[in-house]
Amino acid sequence: MSDATLGERLAVPGPGRGRPAGAPVRIRASLDERLMQAGLWLALAFMLAALALPMAFLLVRAFQDAEGGFVGLANFATYVTTPSLVASVWNSVWVAGVTTLAVVPLAFGYAYALTRSCMPFKAVFRAVMLLPILAPSLLPALALIYLFGNQGMLRGLLFGENIYGPWGIIAAQVFYCFPSAAIILSVALATADARLYEAAEALKASRARIFASVTLPGVRYGLVSAAVVVFTLVVTDFGIPKVIGGQFQVLATDVYKQVVGLQNFNMGAVVGMVLLLPALGAFALQRWAEGKRAATLTGRAVPYVPRPRRARDLPLLLLCLGVASALLGIVGVAAWGSLIRFWPYNLSLTLDNYEFGRFDVAGWGSFVTSARMAVWAATIGVVLVFVTAWLLERAPRATALSRWLRNAVGLLATAPLAIPGLVLGLAYILFFNHPANPLGLFYGTLAILVLNSIVHFYTVAHLTATTAIRQLDPEFESVGASLKVPAWLTFGRVTLPICLPALLEIWVYLFVNAMTTVSAVIFLYGPDTKPASVAVVHMDEAGQSSAAAAMACVLLAATTTAKLAQLAVAALTDRATQAWRRR
Repeated sequence: MSDATLGERLAVPGPGRGRPAGAPVRIRASLDERLMQAGLWLALAFMLAALALPMAFLLVRAFQDAEGGFVGLANFATYVTTPSLVASVWNSVWVAGVTTLAVVPLAFGYAYALTRSCMPFKAVFRAVMLLPILAPSLLPALALIYLFGNQGMLRGLLFGENIYGPWGIIAAQVFYCFPSAAIILSVALATADARLYEAAEALKASRARIFASVTLPGVRYGLVSAAVVVFTLVVTDFGIPKVIGGQFQVLATDVYKQVVGLQNFNMGAVVGMVLLLPALGAFALQRWAEGKRAATLTGRAVPYVPRPRRARDLPLLLLCLGVASALLGIVGVAAWGSLIRFWPYNLSLTLDNYEFGRFDVAGWGSFVTSARMAVWAATIGVVLVFVTAWLLERAPRATALSRWLRNAVGLLATAPLAIPGLVLGLAYILFFNHPANPLGLFYGTLAILVLNSIVHFYTVAHLTATTAIRQLDPEFESVGASLKVPAWLTFGRVTLPICLPALLEIWVYLFVNAMTTVSAVIFLYGPDTKPASVAVVHMDEAGQSSAAAAMACVLLAATTTAKLAQLAVAALTDRATQAWRRR
C-alpha cells in the first residue's frame, strides 16, 4: 500500500498541515466501521428492550406489594414460611437429581456406541436419538399415561403405585432430556486423541484401565456439561409436571399457579426469581466445563478411529437397540393413543381426534398460529442472530468504547440460556403490561410470541453462528477492504454462502423450539393467538387425552418435516457452497 493511500486511510495530516509535532494520531473510522458500530448499538438496544428491561421489571416486582409499594424482603419471607412453596424447591431439586443420574450414564453408553464402536446402523440410531428434540415435552407424559395411568395398559407393572407424581415426571424427563445429553457426550467422545490410546496400549494397559485412566478423564468436562444441561432442563420444564405431575408441586408449576390460578404476580415474581437461581448456577458451571473441555484439545491431536471388536460392539448394539426401541415405543404409543375413539372404553381407531374444533375453540387454528409464530421467529431470528454474531466477530475493537460495546452485546446474547421460559414469560407480562410502556400494544398478539421465542432460544443460535463465522479467515474482509469492496458486499458474497449450513441449522432450531415450547408462551397468548402446545395442555386438562396426543403428534410431524427439509436443502446446496471444504 502506498504512503499516500495509507495517509488517506488513517487521515494523518502531514507536516505543515495543522498537526503540531508530537500530537497523538487520530484514526478516522471508515464508513464500514461506522456502520458496524451502528449495527452493534442497534443490537444492544434490542437486547436491552427485549431481555434486560423485562428481567429488571421482574426483579423489582418481587420487592413490591400488589399496589406497587416497596415492601423489601416481605414477599421472600412469606415464601420461605409457606411450607408448600418451600417443598416445591426440594421437589424440583431431587427430581432433577434423580433424572440426571438416570440420563447421563444411559446417554454416555449410547454416545460411546456411536463414536467408539464399529456397530452397524449408526445413522439410524443417530436419527432416532433426535426424536425427543422434535417432539413437544408433553408427548412422553401423555404416552406414559396411556401405559401406566389409572386405566393404563401396563399399570399392573407398578404394583399399586401411581404414575401421577415424581416417578412419572422422572420417566418422562428421561425421554425428553436424553438426546441433549447424548449429543454433548458424542461431541466430547469424538474429540479424543488417538495418541493417548496408542501409548496406553504400548504400555500393556488393560482395557478397563484405559477406560478409567484415558477415556473418562478425557470426557469429564463433557460429563459435567451434560449433567448440568439435564438438571437445568428438568428444573425449568413446565409441560411434563403439568400433565403427569398430579398433586406433586415443583417450581415451574408453582409459578403457573401463582400467576394464572391466584393472580398473585408478586409471589409469582418471587418464585420466578427462585427458579432462576438454579438455572444461573447451572449456567455458570456449564460455561466453566465448556472452557475446560476446549482447553484440553490441541492442534496436534490425532482423531481416534475405533477398530472392530465383537466383545464391545455387540453389547453396545444391544444397548442402542433397547434405547431406540424405548424412544420409538413412546412416540408410537402417543400416535396410537391419538387414534383411539374413547380411551379406555372404546379402543377402535378413528381420525375424529384430529378434528380439533370438537375439543378446543381454536381448533386447527392453534396449529396455524404455532406455524406462523415459528416461521416468523425462525426467519427474523436467523437474520438477527447471524448479523449480530458477524458484527461481534468483525466489528473494530480499536477503542475502549467499541470493546465495551462488544462485551455488552456478547453478554446479553448468552444470558437467555440461563433464563427459564416461564421466568421470561412472566417478565414479559410485567414489562409489556405496564401502563407507562408504549410497547404494551403488542401484548396478546403474535408479535410478542415471536419476540419471546427469539429471545428465549437466542443463545444456542448465537453460539452456532459464532462458531461458523470463526471458521472463516478474517483475511476475507481484509482483502475486500484493500480492494475497496464494502463490508456488506463481502458479507453477502462470501460469508453468507459459506455459512449457509449453519444458517439452515439455526433456522430449523428456532422453528422446532418455537413450535414445541410451552413454558415460554403459556403466559403470553391472546384469545386469537393460542399456540398448539398450549392447546395440548388445555385439552389434557379437560380430559381429552386422545385429542391432546393428536395435537402433539401433529407438532412432531411438522418439526420432523422441517428437519428433513433442512437435510434435503443442505444436500442440494452443499456442492455449490461447500466445495472449498473438500479441497
